[in-house]
Amino acid sequence: MHSQPNDRAIALGCYIVDHCATVRAAAGQFGISKSTVHKDVSERLPEIRPQLAAQVREILQRNKEERHIRGGLATKEKYAARRRNAQKDAEKYNR
Repeated sequence: MHSQPNDRAIALGCYIVDHCATVRAAAGQFGISKSTVHKDVSERLPEIRPQLAAQVREILQRNKEERHIRGGLATKEKYAARRRNAQKDAEKYNR
């Protein structure tokens, strides 16, 4: 019973490192909450595999530094999609 969370922590760490994944992406892939991912990689993983934990910490720090950029790009795409849809609707009704 005790090894299951430890095994999950290692699997999460490997996934994050291999895919440069965000906490949200890892949570979605494993079907668990973001809180569980954070707990596993920040508390359990350093005790089990310190080197892997250090790699994960670097990736998560990079993701944290880049998140405002990704958020801005997502917003830009959202409004571009709205413009495209509005143009399609206008063309459809103007025929």
